[in-house]
Amino acid sequence: MVIVKLMGGLGNQMFQYAVARRLAHVNKAPLKLDLSWFENIPHGDTCRKYELHVFECLQDVATPEEVKALRGADIGKWPKVAKSFLKSIGLFTNPAYIKEKFFHFDPELLGLSGDIYLDGFWQSAKYFEDVEEIIRADFTIRLAQDPLNNELGDTIQSCESVSIHVRRGDYINDEKTGCFHGITSMDYYNAAITEVTSRLHNPHFFVFSDDSSWAKSNLTVDVPMTCLTHNGPENGYEDLRLMSLCKHHIIANSSFSWWGAWLANNHTKMVFAPKRWFHNPGVNTDDLIPGNWIRL
Repeated sequence: MVIVKLMGGLGNQMFQYAVARRLAHVNKAPLKLDLSWFENIPHGDTCRKYELHVFECLQDVATPEEVKALRGADIGKWPKVAKSFLKSIGLFTNPAYIKEKFFHFDPELLGLSGDIYLDGFWQSAKYFEDVEEIIRADFTIRLAQDPLNNELGDTIQSCESVSIHVRRGDYINDEKTGCFHGITSMDYYNAAITEVTSRLHNPHFFVFSDDSSWAKSNLTVDVPMTCLTHNGPENGYEDLRLMSLCKHHIIANSSFSWWGAWLANNHTKMVFAPKRWFHNPGVNTDDLIPGNWIRL
């Protein structure tokens, strides 16, 4: 059995599911989801909810007994000294429990077999590139579009559409989150817009943002631009679907727009991503951005 701990927003949950889905597939093992994080979100973390129910992905939820059997005792909130001591003597640990060791790609993960409990973010397409078609199928949205989103989707597909994602929200309003992630600079957006307008004939920008007023005031282009404001946070998957219909992409330092760009089926797409993904430049993000994307 493979159990994956889901946590964070929609984009994070998609990365976590994708690596677990790959391991379950190659090992012909059942995949189950541990949703306990959403029931007791750590203090200081942004409040989130389980969002993968909108997809055609596997939805089996692990029982508390199954989680405990693979994870072992949950000592996450114990004092660091106690945790270090217990781990040093092998107590309260389980060989099935796999904690992410670092942010960049860990090739050892791909060779795991047997019972596996995954605890981490696993943000690299290298974890599931050999089952890409399965992941794309699983992340097909099962819900029909409403008339407005359907009309916008048709418009997006009929022009030289370019998505721009501006992530602010908790990056601005939550001190802990903001200190970790940082805000993508206007220099980046201006440079990416310049690159797009120099390479494409008649581009049309579609702006997705959790702060649309700021985006409208600060993004200036000499070509058509549409700011999408109607879906709201409760229907983020609708923005994700529209984003994936765009032909090209300017993403933020956000797993949400990463997935919007990755899911796009345009084989000639240009994807621009910020070189600095986190506020801390010491975090190795070399494996986060696919090699054919452009970092600015």
